[in-house]
Amino acid sequence: MFLKLTFKNQLTLPKSIFSEFPGVEYFDVTNEDGRIVLTPVNIAITDTIRNKLAELGVTESDVTEAIAWARKDQ
Repeated sequence: MFLKLTFKNQLTLPKSIFSEFPGVEYFDVTNEDGRIVLTPVNIAITDTIRNKLAELGVTESDVTEAIAWARKDQ
């Protein structure tokens, strides 16, 4: 199956492929060894996590500091 890249850098997924992912609106896009890989993403879960972090008062800088702390001995 071939796809054509449009002048706006867009691809249209064939209905036969897309229909295998009902309810999915977002995909994570990665490059794996020269291949474009699309992975379905459930945004609702991401929003739930963001809301919980906000509720707990965890900021972006808190997360950055925690990552730096976790990686300091590596």
